[in-house]
Amino acid sequence: MNVAAFTGFGGPEDVAVREIDTPGPGNGEAMIDVHACAINRHDLWILEGDSAMVGSEELPFVTGLDVAGVVRTVGDGVKSVSAGDRVVLCPNQTCGVCRFCRDGPENLCEQFSLFHGGLAEHAVVNADRLVTLPESVETTAVAAVPTAYMTALHMLRRADVGPGDLVLIPGATGGVGVAATQLVDAVGARSIGTSTSAAKLDRLSGIGADFTIKGNDTETIGDAVANIGAPDAVLNHLGGEYTEMGLSVLRRGGRMVICGRTAGGRSEIDIPELFLDHKHVIGSTMGTQKDLQTLVQLLADATFEPVIDDEYELSDTDQAFADMQNRDIFGKLVVHP
Repeated sequence: MNVAAFTGFGGPEDVAVREIDTPGPGNGEAMIDVHACAINRHDLWILEGDSAMVGSEELPFVTGLDVAGVVRTVGDGVKSVSAGDRVVLCPNQTCGVCRFCRDGPENLCEQFSLFHGGLAEHAVVNADRLVTLPESVETTAVAAVPTAYMTALHMLRRADVGPGDLVLIPGATGGVGVAATQLVDAVGARSIGTSTSAAKLDRLSGIGADFTIKGNDTETIGDAVANIGAPDAVLNHLGGEYTEMGLSVLRRGGRMVICGRTAGGRSEIDIPELFLDHKHVIGSTMGTQKDLQTLVQLLADATFEPVIDDEYELSDTDQAFADMQNRDIFGKLVVHP
């Protein structure tokens, strides 16, 4: 079978299509014919050598978390899916025995990891991690959902966002930002989205953003937010300097949830402001399989439509990563193996 593999750690020039043996499913596994696989900032970090998850000894490496397709065959002991089922994969990998796997939420698993291998014609996965699709849900659309939308939904829950709340989403035009904007709108809350692109902000307004701010200077953004009103929550996938800014604009008792580090892995915060105003800073990673099941049903109910900026053939996976690296995208990029 053909795969798009990372042959080195640098950039899109290190992505190449290779032919490897087609794997077969083992006990508890299923083999999927991959129809679509979205790529994420997580994959780009691996390609750029900026991830502790993958070392040079694992090259060539096939990434790809967000897998949607059709079950080709199943291994022994599999009863949850059958050949011919249309499915999407929950990319969570958990130990199944720690207290968080027992009591939940599973994304707190002490050995939490993620599936990789979706940028391939076929993928062998844990069958119990597959969610079957209603007839109305297309595989291309649902491939855009797992990482970005699970992450955003879990952040909303961690921030306790409800109807009427005001939510700041810095850098709102990437995968998680777009997902968060749509889901904030779906729960009846209001959002403030930021971007350096006026055209992207127009598109953001079209999918539910109530307020938009052009720019990436945190002082300018903070001033603009203050003119709108103090947010009840900040959904921060950027980290870096946006953490201090987000904390400063929050209302008393407000909640900031952080899921990423695109703008930097270190942040400074004003400690007195944190405790005197009873503000909360909360970490969040991915979501749960139940979250994915909820999102699939919301998709079937036409509550939202995943935003896909562009689609690529497997042979053009290097271009997909180049486009992500250039940050000239709005929403998700999907590869069709």
